[in-house]
Amino acid sequence: MVQSHPTTTINSGAAWLSNKYAKCIDEAIEAASQELRSLSLKIHENPELGLKEFKAHAWLTEYLVSKGFTVGKSAALELETAFIAQFGDPGSKLVIGLCSEYDALPLSKPGSTEQTTSHACAHNLIAISGVAAALGLQAVIRQFNLPAQIKLFGTPSEEQDYGKVTMLNAGDFDGVDVCMMLHGANADVIYTPFLALEKVTVEFFGKASHASTTPWEGINALDAAMQVYTGIALMRQQMKPDQRVHGIIEVGGQASNIIPQYTKSLYRVRAPKDAQVQELKKRVNAIFKAAARSTGCEVKFHWDGHLQDILTNEQLVMKFEKWMNTQGLRYASKAQQQSKLSGSTDMGNITHAIPGIHPMFNIINLEGVDAPSGGLHTVEFATAAATPVAHTATLRASKALAMTGVECILDPEFLRRVKQEFASHDD
Repeated sequence: MVQSHPTTTINSGAAWLSNKYAKCIDEAIEAASQELRSLSLKIHENPELGLKEFKAHAWLTEYLVSKGFTVGKSAALELETAFIAQFGDPGSKLVIGLCSEYDALPLSKPGSTEQTTSHACAHNLIAISGVAAALGLQAVIRQFNLPAQIKLFGTPSEEQDYGKVTMLNAGDFDGVDVCMMLHGANADVIYTPFLALEKVTVEFFGKASHASTTPWEGINALDAAMQVYTGIALMRQQMKPDQRVHGIIEVGGQASNIIPQYTKSLYRVRAPKDAQVQELKKRVNAIFKAAARSTGCEVKFHWDGHLQDILTNEQLVMKFEKWMNTQGLRYASKAQQQSKLSGSTDMGNITHAIPGIHPMFNIINLEGVDAPSGGLHTVEFATAAATPVAHTATLRASKALAMTGVECILDPEFLRRVKQEFASHDD
């Protein structure tokens, strides 16, 4: 078992601790460090797939209640493992939103076909980062009697079912002024280049026949599925470098001596902006239809899981950067950060509905040096998510996120600029 008592103190510098609000946040989060570490490790050592995060949900909500938060359910009642934790004046006109994730994902063991469930995206750290930032904001609101409310959203199944989108559509985020979250990575990035995404299920229906005695009587659904796979592979030659189409054949037939009468494939289309995803969809749809025509199969395809790109609020992210700077971190240029292509997240949809940010923090080292970890969703990254360094990095970023929320409370003019920038964005 990983040691559960890391040193979390960072050489913050006078600019950090000389600010009374930052000092309050620092003390509150450091006081909870060992409890947060224990919570993180319990979630890490008991990984649960999306919509099944019952242990993580119980541990997080019980802890938040013990810290004085009121915990309720999502309006999306089908999300059993979602929650909304609140603190502050419920009548306050200012609501700061934070998000925690805690689902794990399936991962193949190295050199094996066996699958395991793992926190290879470090959602154990995302879980406690939201809690830590909420504790920091809570301490400031209490100590300085500030007129604001915190809402920490426990958002299930980010990896597969996009719980934030379901919660957003159910109205859970209504009335929230800004919404922020953090994500562990192998680099420090505040201008997160998450891609817009939409996924599709495509099914082909043919006719079964004996593959040896009467193959000419069959209509081969696997031929259609393979034409799609090949067509998409060839299409990539004319795709831009920052666009992605990838997928699998989930059902390829029933037996090798039967002409397959049914196949099912799953694909995901990604691009930096949603409009580009919609253009790629048209090209992929044409490939589906062409494969059906050329093989004589019937085709059905269904698009869902629409994720938008991250709309980073520059006003908010500059404040976050300032408070990370005062703790000793320096970022690469905006252009360099945006060159680091990433995956996709349901937080993108939130940032198109509410002013928000989604900084990534390096869990491998504290020096701001990109780590060649092989990327997220690997066994190595899952191991890194349980290290003392990762915990330290999580708390550092959580403190800066909490101070970004405090800036919104203390400075109405700043909050006005945040909302003005958001309103000026043209989707």
